[in-house]
Amino acid sequence: MKPWKRNLAILLGVMLVIIIIGPLIIPIPPLKDTLPPKELAGPDSRFIEINGIDVHYQSIGEGEPVFLLLHGFAASLFSWREVQEPLSQMGRVVAYDRPAFGLTERPMPEGWGEVNPYTVEAQTQLLIHLMDALEIDKAILVGNSAGGTQALYAYLNHPDRVQALILVDAAVYTGGGAPSWSKFLLETPQMQRIGPWLVRSISSWGQSGIDMAWHDPSRITPEIIEGYKLPLRAENWDRALWEFTLASRELDLGSRLDEVQVPTLVITGDDDRIVPTADSIRLSEEIPDAELVILPDCGHLPQEECPEPFLEAVIDFVQRSLPE
Repeated sequence: MKPWKRNLAILLGVMLVIIIIGPLIIPIPPLKDTLPPKELAGPDSRFIEINGIDVHYQSIGEGEPVFLLLHGFAASLFSWREVQEPLSQMGRVVAYDRPAFGLTERPMPEGWGEVNPYTVEAQTQLLIHLMDALEIDKAILVGNSAGGTQALYAYLNHPDRVQALILVDAAVYTGGGAPSWSKFLLETPQMQRIGPWLVRSISSWGQSGIDMAWHDPSRITPEIIEGYKLPLRAENWDRALWEFTLASRELDLGSRLDEVQVPTLVITGDDDRIVPTADSIRLSEEIPDAELVILPDCGHLPQEECPEPFLEAVIDFVQRSLPE
């Protein structure tokens, strides 16, 4: 073998060893200054055990209809703060933190048994069992972004528990987790070890993500930033976010939209740079008899950035679409 070929083979061999062995031996610093989620809770926080998980939620108002609010990826019930009280003038409003987010307990693989709580199926069962525990027969599911995906999936599997759908910049055609071909790589021992460390980067790029979600980022206050960062102080938040990522999968909900038989409102900002506004327009056209509201000068989080026109659209829809 020529010297240059031998040297190249040696170099490639060393690189392969580094790729295989490196992630298994690289020091992973522990998270610092984390606390049990309950120690981060505010005065309006409530906790209830559902399927062995301490779920963080808030409830305001009473009677019917019942609005069940589902936040998006990397968010929490904090994202509904501007609209909870106004909606409670119509009925009961319940917002909760989905597993892997907010202040809901984050189960670890060594403790969750046979059921992975981060799969869409388990999260749907948690939603239904939460309704049971709170004595909610039917609810209007209001889902933002990935929460809209969860709301639609829950309806398709439990249509008898859903009175109406309000899909807010819903990620139905985008997202859905890593492609199936990448699952093998993500589940290798190497990625299992460094994956939680890699997802910690959300604490540094989170600010740019929030900026992208707003039409006018100059309106984002330090208090809003702190509200989004609070869950990053909860113990095991990095491992839970990694497990959620592993459990996510493409759902192909777009092929089932003709099954939707409840009143549906699709809301989007006209400047959504995360889930394109065109996707929400398409969604409203493919769900039978769905209504569409496009809010001007608004981004991916209209319930936060444009709460007044958001509330006007929701209240008008509910009053017209649901029986007294």
